[in-house]
Amino acid sequence: MAPIMTTSGAVLVKAGANVSSTMTADAGLELEQFISEAESYINAVTRLNYSDGYAALDADVKHILNMVASAKAAMLAISYDMGGYTSRFEAETMLDVLNDEVLKGISLLKDKKTTTFIDGA
Repeated sequence: MAPIMTTSGAVLVKAGANVSSTMTADAGLELEQFISEAESYINAVTRLNYSDGYAALDADVKHILNMVASAKAAMLAISYDMGGYTSRFEAETMLDVLNDEVLKGISLLKDKKTTTFIDGA
């Protein structure tokens, strides 16, 4: 499944400069897998299939989906190989920050008041 909600470039930015070179090799096949998993996670946890109707979504919703999908996929990329980071602490701190971003984004997507506000804007 081709990525819908985010790009490999957005994932690499969030994964940081020390992400494994494997993520940029092989035409980014690992990143595509991680993005697909992140997008499926978003659809499952919110109980809404954003992927099928993505083109018709409001720009604000698309930005939130990009934020969550890229952060979740970046977490998977960092976890794949932490060897390039200056320390394990650096990698774990990045994972903590990205996890916070995922949780905040999912909370926004699940909150009916937020989606009603965005739809009405």
